[in-house]
Amino acid sequence: MILTVFLAIVFSAAITLMMLSAVAFIQDRKFFSSAPKEAQEALIPRDKELFYGARIIGWTLMIFSMVMILGVGVISIWDGIRNGFTFAQFFTRFVLIFTVYKLYDMICFDYFLLMKFHFFQFYFPEVEKVYADRKYGYNIRSQLLKLFLIFPAVSALAAWICSRFT
Repeated sequence: MILTVFLAIVFSAAITLMMLSAVAFIQDRKFFSSAPKEAQEALIPRDKELFYGARIIGWTLMIFSMVMILGVGVISIWDGIRNGFTFAQFFTRFVLIFTVYKLYDMICFDYFLLMKFHFFQFYFPEVEKVYADRKYGYNIRSQLLKLFLIFPAVSALAAWICSRFT
């Protein structure tokens, strides 16, 4: 269980690093496809780097975060197989990791970074008017769908596959 909690924290940190690299360093519109349409339309393409080497730093951080996410998956599966996890144990591990990540995403990213601290708006001030009258982020329905339906279904499928190897 301690390993599962640790992996959930690492997964959340990796997603944070990915978001930071996309917003602050790379600044490419293709990374903001989950933003509302009105925010995507308001975005001004950033042809010039924030500073010399910003995109290289951003892509390096992006790759590192992807390796961290892959590592979470490999370690959680490898440890479960090594310890003879059942379907229920794999499912619990996967759903816990996804749930911690999604709650972190909803609370820290959507509420605090987006709405309270205006992190995204700092780098893209043209979207300030899109978020001006909102009390919460922009995609609560999608977030809840992932939290209560998609992530448990993916966890069940992954747990079923992994439990075949124990």
